[in-house]
Amino acid sequence: MTQYKLLVVDVDGTLVGRTGNISPENREAIRKVRRAGIRISLCTGRVPKACERYVRELNLDGYHIFCDGALASSPDGDVVYIRPIRPEVIREAVEFTYENGIYLELYSATRFFIREETWATKLRREFFGLEPTMADLRELWNLEKIIKAQLMLSTEEERAQAEKFRARFKDDFNFSYAKIPSHPNVDFINLIHPEASKGVALRALVTHLDVSLEEVVAVGDGRNDIPLLTLAGLAIAMDNAPDDLKAIADYVTLDVDQNGLAAAVDKVLL
Repeated sequence: MTQYKLLVVDVDGTLVGRTGNISPENREAIRKVRRAGIRISLCTGRVPKACERYVRELNLDGYHIFCDGALASSPDGDVVYIRPIRPEVIREAVEFTYENGIYLELYSATRFFIREETWATKLRREFFGLEPTMADLRELWNLEKIIKAQLMLSTEEERAQAEKFRARFKDDFNFSYAKIPSHPNVDFINLIHPEASKGVALRALVTHLDVSLEEVVAVGDGRNDIPLLTLAGLAIAMDNAPDDLKAIADYVTLDVDQNGLAAAVDKVLL
């Protein structure tokens, strides 16, 4: 039987459900995993700042994967892997959004840039704990190392605009689509380097930790978790995951709001 050494856990829809909080059951499961000597890494589309409270709450002092795989680092900023978006792509994408009235967010490893306040800004502050930096995004492409851009959609008009953007830049970004249980009517589209993914970042992380892919257990709920679960020695999908993620999983656990992470940990690790 494989002795697993690393548990990799998605955040929204896996570790946290509709409340945005870690349940007592999941918190206790993570504590047991740490006591068993198994490392734990979060793996999320979020930026590091938006994960700080979970890292503190779970006392996780290792390395984590952020921005859907464009960044792997420790809480104090020790970078294992980073794949920024090419500056000329940022320049062209920003110009396109200004010309077409599309709301776009830009992220470095430590800052979050917007050009105007919208409904999305309120969500960022209240749910993710992110405070934006107001800027003319057209001036950032050669000043900041942008590792993620993001579109947030809540209306059919915004979805149509996003499709227009995707058609123009389909070869320049990895378009990573996600939802979070707390805001089911909002679509999040992470835009990262076309060669970045959670799977690529996992390869870099296990090399750094001297762990084999076969010794990794990965748990996720979204299509952006497909590259992650494909590589892991044991792949676990949440019951709230789409069918194409469940199809590649070795095991499907309970829904996030039924503490599916804790159930999976008890079944396969403890």
